Amino acid sequence: MAASWKTRYIFCFLGMLLLLPGAETPALAQPGNPTVPLPRVTVGVETARTPQDLTITLQLIFLMTILSLAPAFLILLTSFTRIVIVFHFIRQALGTQQIPPNQVLVGLALFLTFFIMAPTWERVHDNALRPYLDGQISQQEAYQKALQPIREFLFKHTREKDLALFVRLSQGQKPLNADDISMLALIPAFAISELRIAFQIGFIIYIPFLIIDMVVGSVLMSMGMLMLPPMMISLPFKILLFVLVDGWYLLVNSLVNSF
Repeated sequence: MAASWKTRYIFCFLGMLLLLPGAETPALAQPGNPTVPLPRVTVGVETARTPQDLTITLQLIFLMTILSLAPAFLILLTSFTRIVIVFHFIRQALGTQQIPPNQVLVGLALFLTFFIMAPTWERVHDNALRPYLDGQISQQEAYQKALQPIREFLFKHTREKDLALFVRLSQGQKPLNADDISMLALIPAFAISELRIAFQIGFIIYIPFLIIDMVVGSVLMSMGMLMLPPMMISLPFKILLFVLVDGWYLLVNSLVNSF
């Protein structure tokens, strides 16, 4: 106990010495010390002196806005929604609770999304991003050319009935062709189309596992084992069925081919 108090007094005394006005700065913190270079990070706001400074500031604000909306773009403008919902359906159908974990399912869904969306993103890079960075096209032209492949992907996987719903709800003029449909109507239409397809796939996935649960429940009831949970008996059979049919291969193959 006494040693502990002595240690505290020593540290307090050293701290007071460092805070004295005449105390010397340690060698590592001296500005003229060339042996140990220490980085200095500064963040500040200064007055824009040229139009180029204002342009850079606006581009930085635009980039920060895009990064903050990136999760929403990833979910609503790609195949991620369908994949991750189907993965959660298969886990619920198996009845394995948290196996595979959410991190595994979301990570696999992300990489499958990158794989599926690669051709679309390559077109965006080749037709819009690279020419804009090379100074060949303006920012407005780059935006229009980048939007074209994305709109083609969304139109390809959006049900016409869902698209008509949001066009009607927008209460605007009736579009003459696909180019007249705004992204404000196209994006939610694509989202509910993906939800519909994901739930259809989930229903089909549930059928064989539901049959196993019904058979096991009927057998246990006929044997008078009412107190034994059917899930304890059916879970190994469902896992065995899923492994024997190579379930992950079939599931991933079907999801990728659905796009």
